[in-house]
Amino acid sequence: MTSIETLATVLDLGGTFVFAISGGLAAVNRRLDIFGILVLSFVAGNFGGITRDVLIGAVPPAALSSVNYLLVSVVAGLLTFFSYAGVGKLKTPVLYFDAIGLAFFAVVGAHKAITHGLNPIMAALLGMLTGIGGGMMRDILLTEIPQVLRSDLYALAALAGAATVVGGDVMGISYAISAAVGGILCFGLRFGAIRFGWHLPTARLSAHRRASGESD
Repeated sequence: MTSIETLATVLDLGGTFVFAISGGLAAVNRRLDIFGILVLSFVAGNFGGITRDVLIGAVPPAALSSVNYLLVSVVAGLLTFFSYAGVGKLKTPVLYFDAIGLAFFAVVGAHKAITHGLNPIMAALLGMLTGIGGGMMRDILLTEIPQVLRSDLYALAALAGAATVVGGDVMGISYAISAAVGGILCFGLRFGAIRFGWHLPTARLSAHRRASGESD
């Protein structure tokens, strides 16, 4: 059990780091100053985990009770600032770091929900929420439409990764194995969406409405 919890903590901190990097890169793209970069790094790296912990009653949230999460976020923000300040658009790196963080958080969120007694369906949904929370808040603070609301695979990828962990727990499969498979599945779906344009279907508008730019 101790080794499983250690693995979950490492994945949680890993997700915090890569999501914090994605937040920092997004902040650099919008020409925020160093304070703005650090704030966005912390929000992107920890908002999903904080939301998860509050919903399952694990309070105070790990991101607020352990200094490690703050340190990881600050290091990621400073690394981004000193490595990329002044560089042009960095859209693709943001997307890939976001995909890695999504995979980490989805499998960790599902596991933590299971350990707190949630049923399999709710555990999978909470794993998805853990994955998408930081990216959503990052995009909202930058006044962008959150990735999860766009047509490419995002929430579905997180749900697939979380559901894999939940299914592994139901079948008695080691968390290390189910987390690896779920993380790879989640990242693979996001990679396909980024690289090959995989996406969910969207409503079709008439030619007239497309031309006029109207929407429902």
